[in-house]
Amino acid sequence: MTPTAVSLAAEVRAGQRSARDVVDEALATVDAGDGQYHAFLSLMPDEARAAADAVDAAVAAGRDPGPLAGVPVALKDNLCTRGAVTTCGSRILEGWRPPYDATVVTALRRSGAIALGKANMDEFAMGSSTENSAFGATRNPRDITKVPGGSSGGSAAAVAAGFTPLGIGSDTGGSIRQPAALCGVVGMKPTYGRVSRYGLVAFASSLDQIGPFATTVEDAALLFDVLAGHDPLDSTSLPSQPEATVATVHDGVEGVRVGLCRDLVDGCSPDVVARVREAADALAGAGAKVEEVSVPEFGYGLSAYYLIAPAEASSNLARYDGVRYGLRVNAEDVAAMNTATRTAGFGAEVKRRIMLGTYALSAGYYDAYYAQAQRVRTLVMQAFDRAYSSYDVLLGATAPTTAFDVGAKVDDPMAMYMNDVCTIPSNLSGHPALSVPFGGGEDGLPVGVQVLAPALQEALLFRVAQVIEDGAP
Repeated sequence: MTPTAVSLAAEVRAGQRSARDVVDEALATVDAGDGQYHAFLSLMPDEARAAADAVDAAVAAGRDPGPLAGVPVALKDNLCTRGAVTTCGSRILEGWRPPYDATVVTALRRSGAIALGKANMDEFAMGSSTENSAFGATRNPRDITKVPGGSSGGSAAAVAAGFTPLGIGSDTGGSIRQPAALCGVVGMKPTYGRVSRYGLVAFASSLDQIGPFATTVEDAALLFDVLAGHDPLDSTSLPSQPEATVATVHDGVEGVRVGLCRDLVDGCSPDVVARVREAADALAGAGAKVEEVSVPEFGYGLSAYYLIAPAEASSNLARYDGVRYGLRVNAEDVAAMNTATRTAGFGAEVKRRIMLGTYALSAGYYDAYYAQAQRVRTLVMQAFDRAYSSYDVLLGATAPTTAFDVGAKVDDPMAMYMNDVCTIPSNLSGHPALSVPFGGGEDGLPVGVQVLAPALQEALLFRVAQVIEDGAP
């Protein structure tokens, strides 16, 4: 069993284990086991060993190397990492090496964590199964005939397989929480603006947020504390300094008002619904006040999201033109070169969303589609506000089912999009949400229970999740 990040960092900081040994063991484990999962697109062995040596030198000199000293981390491949190939799972960025680090990568380094490699993902984070990667699909470590979820499936699989105690993903419509549920790990989306997006290759800028994967709630809280904070390089970064969440994670839920949201379980498979209700019972047994609540506006979230996100993506992805970086397919003039480059470089799902988004933003259709979707987004946010006037947190399913077969939904985009129906509302509102494993389905695969909280209430979110984790079968 992979040691927790909390225990591993404590051993390294105390000099009981060397960071170099931890990294060597992790690299050997990936080398021996990742052939069947394809969690990583690339590894950074030289950089990881050099970082480990720096941690060990700090320990030997009596300096504190940081709260995540020596802990290996899997980085989703849309996080810019200086000098390391960063592809976003796309041919159009194949071989591209950023000249700078994302802010979260810098934060990890300062904390003593060791970036082990870049994890596979759906191309430009567009997908729910990590089958849209240009470099091959990732398999679920719980059952290699199943998908790991997406788009951060590589990071989730790396943690689930025991390659790294921690992973970093991005969540635009559920891309951390849904693979966390399918792989049986903890995955959390922070409040929008709580973690810097500087250096995250953009998909939909008003929805994207970076967050942690971990095997335990406490580990996820520790990683969140490292990542969170104001960053002047990100214009949407919140100015306030967040409170430490790991310090209060075990404080319990006595008196916490929990709304079991029918709209986040209706339509889910019976075994998933059963686990969510059992998690609600566990919270009630720990002193929480649990009631059922309905927020029907959540039902509009999916359709609004699939207009807003593609519209923002069509704008963000216009920069991949074959001129400045990435793939370039030569042609007789600039326009032909742009067309040839984008045709060859983008996969089918990315092209589908670019075309959908461009259409929604076009003259004559903007008000009918994009502007209307933004009005629906406002309705969802207002519905959250009403719900949180009566409840401290909401509870529901993370994904409608357990992990599905590889290839089962590749040719049916609508069926694939439905996997995000429970996670999208929190992206539209910008609120934090977390998926925590709670037992299994009838097929024995993991079920994730989702906890949703108001903006900036991450500490409460982790407390509730800890009680659910403690009560898991």
